[in-house]
Amino acid sequence: MTDIVSPQPEAEADIGQPQGAPLRTLTPHVPLKRAVMLVNPLSGSVGPRAAAEAEAVLADYDLETQVVVLDGGNFDQAIAEAFAASADVIFVLAGDGTARSVASKARPDGPMIAPLPGGTMNMLPRALYGTADWKLALRRALEEGAPQVVSGGEVEGEYFYCAAILGSPALWAPAREAMRTGKVKLAWTYARRALKRAFTGRLRFSLDGGPRRRAEALVLISPMISKAMEEPNGLEAAAMDPSDASQAFRLAANALFSDWRHDPAVSTRAAKRIDVRARSKIPAVIDGEPVLLKSEATVRFIPKAFRALAPRPPAAEDGL
Repeated sequence: MTDIVSPQPEAEADIGQPQGAPLRTLTPHVPLKRAVMLVNPLSGSVGPRAAAEAEAVLADYDLETQVVVLDGGNFDQAIAEAFAASADVIFVLAGDGTARSVASKARPDGPMIAPLPGGTMNMLPRALYGTADWKLALRRALEEGAPQVVSGGEVEGEYFYCAAILGSPALWAPAREAMRTGKVKLAWTYARRALKRAFTGRLRFSLDGGPRRRAEALVLISPMISKAMEEPNGLEAAAMDPSDASQAFRLAANALFSDWRHDPAVSTRAAKRIDVRARSKIPAVIDGEPVLLKSEATVRFIPKAFRALAPRPPAAEDGL
């Protein structure tokens, strides 16, 4: 069931402005009159107090707002109602998968989307707002935000706006995140799991109809967070091709600790269409979410996927 949360300023005085204080100033870059915020309290880093805390923060602004708690399996209806509310911006405080789902429904002509860090990896929120603190990200969007066209990719109906990893080393992404947050033991566990799955099936791929090549893994990175691309003219396609276990271990270490593009087993270029084949289903991580693709898949570059409400330029805290 979807619930509308009532404001609770008394309990959240430490979150919002002191009672009687003047309203904070909204961003001068785009007119904001109405906002809807979707909150999943069961998501990774959200918690049961998040809806009330959001109400307290939003009350600091001259803005008509509605906070909707995602409860149970009624997510699709709640999201549809949020789009039907004719809001200028839809804030999403939920997991990475929910944020991607809402963004994919917005399209370039829809309302602006502000995906706040409420998931596990938070790749898209960190790229836009440069923080894992959702309250800080919310204030940055409200006070500094401007419409930002976000490009991305799509494969088998799954959209991504940061990066997709295809192939057996897909679990390196959780390992990198664990290392980033100081969880060295967990990072090593993830890395070992990825290495055990290596060499179980190589990918065959072609870029923009070019010749087929082989690789152990293919990483597709959006222009928003790619450190190698200056213009949004395609996805950065990075082929990872270690020839033996020792090279795979070195590449995994580089992915965790350094700029992996410098590794001799990696080659990169921009592409708008990527065709991938394997002998069996292809393991993948799409914006931090593990998925299993068919044995043949096509990835398309989407130059204008949706509009985000974010500071200009986007923070891109964790570029790849």
